Amino acid sequence: MNSPRFFPYAALVVGVLSVSTSAIFVKVTSAPAPVIAFYRLFFATILIAPVFLIKHRSELKTLSKVDWLYSTIAGVFLAFHFILWFESLNYTSVASSVVLVTLQPLFAFVGTYLFFKEKVSKMALCSGILAITGSMIISWGDFKISGLALFGDILSLVACAMITAYLLFGQGIRKRHSLTLYTFIVYGISSITLLLYCLLLQYPLGPYPTTDWYYFILLAIIPTLLGHSLFNWSLKWVSTNTISVMILFEPIGSIILAYFFLGEKMIPSQVAGGSIIMVGILLFVLEKQIKKYMRKELKPAS
Repeated sequence: MNSPRFFPYAALVVGVLSVSTSAIFVKVTSAPAPVIAFYRLFFATILIAPVFLIKHRSELKTLSKVDWLYSTIAGVFLAFHFILWFESLNYTSVASSVVLVTLQPLFAFVGTYLFFKEKVSKMALCSGILAITGSMIISWGDFKISGLALFGDILSLVACAMITAYLLFGQGIRKRHSLTLYTFIVYGISSITLLLYCLLLQYPLGPYPTTDWYYFILLAIIPTLLGHSLFNWSLKWVSTNTISVMILFEPIGSIILAYFFLGEKMIPSQVAGGSIIMVGILLFVLEKQIKKYMRKELKPAS
């Protein structure tokens, strides 16, 4: 399938810039992590609903039982990704949390190999090893500061596995159906999952300060509708591996925002670990570009 005129990689760049704001909004919100996650996806679903009901409601008939099953699983994974990641921000810094939560290639390489039989090259393995090394350096530095910081790091890594599973289960459905249909269903299922979670564990859904409600809505609009929805849109033309690598640039934006708005500074272990992870990313992206160039060069002229 040919890419549309609006090149998918441009959408990924906008998506990365948008999701970079997520950790900042969560940090400045006073509500518990599951409540923040619920309102983020609830408001996102509400905002999508008019477009879905007017233009895409008839597409529901095209969904198979497998599509519904995978959409439900994807929605549940997305819900717990947000619970765990938002909770991690209560224990560790924005820098550590966003670097570790975006280590999706480590999980995506395995997932796409097992479920979609996508080959993993030696260069990809090397980039994965570098990413593991960088994450270990960050975690060790946090552990020396506080055991709670290390606990936050672990929550971030589990949240990373959850978001990768969400992308893997949604990849096939997104390629067969429209973005609006897919996001409305998955965000809706995530909202229901989070609501049940909050009610079951008795997290209060209100009242909260007026500023918190502003942040809930901003979370729904910027990192969700402009961020995750653009990632879902791109799934129609690029693989989960590619999206996972692009998302790894999120920490750069988040760390810059955390420095200016929260006054957070990076410690040496975060700088060293983050730099090693970035080298791994560059190796992965470089290999992709070289392979793409070689395919064009070797393609016989028509």
